[in-house]
Amino acid sequence: MAMMTRSGTGVPLDPARMAQILDEYEDLADFDVAEAQSAALVIEQAAQEAGEDELRWRARLLRADMVERRGELASAAKTIVEVLEWAQVSGCTRVRSRAHRVLARLYRAMGDPAANLEHMIQCVDALDATTPVSGRIACLIKLADAYAETGSMPAARDRYEQAVLTATQHGNARRQMMALNNYAYAEYDRGNLPMARRVLERLRAAGEEHGRPLDFSALDTIARVEALLGDLDAAERAAHAALRAYREENAREADAEADLLLTLAFVQRLRGELDDAQQTIARVHALCGRHQLRFNEVQALLEQAEIEAAAGDFAHAYATMHRFHTAEKRLQSAQRDAQARNRQALFEVHEARRQAEWFRDQARRDPLTGLHNRRFIDERLPALLEKATADGSPVTVALADLDHFKRVNDTLSHETGDQVLTAVAAMLGRTDVGPSGFVARLGGEEFLLVVTGVDVAGAALLLEDLRQAVAGHPWRPLTGELPVTVSIGVTAAAAGDTQGAVLARADEALYEAKNGGRDRLCLDPGVTIAERRRFRDGLR
Repeated sequence: MAMMTRSGTGVPLDPARMAQILDEYEDLADFDVAEAQSAALVIEQAAQEAGEDELRWRARLLRADMVERRGELASAAKTIVEVLEWAQVSGCTRVRSRAHRVLARLYRAMGDPAANLEHMIQCVDALDATTPVSGRIACLIKLADAYAETGSMPAARDRYEQAVLTATQHGNARRQMMALNNYAYAEYDRGNLPMARRVLERLRAAGEEHGRPLDFSALDTIARVEALLGDLDAAERAAHAALRAYREENAREADAEADLLLTLAFVQRLRGELDDAQQTIARVHALCGRHQLRFNEVQALLEQAEIEAAAGDFAHAYATMHRFHTAEKRLQSAQRDAQARNRQALFEVHEARRQAEWFRDQARRDPLTGLHNRRFIDERLPALLEKATADGSPVTVALADLDHFKRVNDTLSHETGDQVLTAVAAMLGRTDVGPSGFVARLGGEEFLLVVTGVDVAGAALLLEDLRQAVAGHPWRPLTGELPVTVSIGVTAAAAGDTQGAVLARADEALYEAKNGGRDRLCLDPGVTIAERRRFRDGLR
């Protein structure tokens, strides 16, 4: 991967180049973690300078991805959650999908297959045309893997086949073979050996069709499957081929090399080549010692005990099995401790996020009524108006004002006035304002209602019901002879409307309702005759 320079210190990064680099990293499975993290930081800074929000958050997510790959799960989780929150608020499905994918891998590393599956489902659900085809196929493969790891093989098979079909249709040989490889391993891992062999035959055929040799991972799976099915000659050929492919691919994963050697030792033992098997296991032990591969070391002890037992050296086999069980318990204990620490750290991240969300929500609510406040309006209403302009979705804006409210405060008390405000706010809060609508207190005795999902006539009928409900409420125990009513001014958002413009029209309609005798609803003069007629017809 070619490195780049931060804008202002060398060759400038334009948005297209930044997007290309991020695309490449997001599509790779194996790369230099330090290099990727450095590239992510450079792009994040350059994107921020250029005002490219999506690129900045994609780069930040890549950086968190690299932190997670280094094993710093809690630190990575905090950043990933922030990225996911931004993606949800901004509606960026590509970043949302990618964030769920990285979270899924994080939970898988923690040994939580259920959470892994949950996030992969959300990852795939968020996919759209903005995600490159190769990335969409990779997400399907990872979802299939997640289903397989939870034992849901029918669902896993459906996703693997979907990934294979999509890759075939788009001529993506690399993803096609990756899907078949993971598919075969999942069948092998679940003990479905005949099915695993059939999938491997499809993998071989795909490799021949596209002129692509099988990688060491696929060859290792072939060796295991053939050995368990009894074709030991084919198994040994595949095991040696896997090691050659590992060297030819210049792979850097020491644990992968240890896995390949363990497979070779397993096949050699089944063939009765016990001296060769012992020499292979010695290579595994040496590799584990150099790179501190605890998991592979435990597996090597088990295989060594099997070799010694096959040679009739039961005393050494017993002693090795004892070492195996001791090492296995120690490894499991360390894994449980690490998982517990990571879960605690993740809990703290989520708890901090929950508290931050609570404080953020409280800052956008009126302390007396619990409704949203002016700050929330200024954040939410412009976005709704922009959406209405973009897709034509209906948005109705209404101002509701308590009639002669000053008399309640002056005649009774401010405490009684607060109780009236709270009761009216509760009625407003129960109003069905649609999927993205809201109710807020503008200040004093004035409220804002934003209704979505229905046209202005339908919204006005809803608001008229609200007006009548306020007037018909049993106020006497609280206000005595003083009535409590509201006047409402209603307008419909038009293309290109600003918050100031739409509130001004609603305010004019409210003034008309007040001037016309109060306790009534008036439509903005700009509302069409047809909408007015539908409103009047609905009142009958």
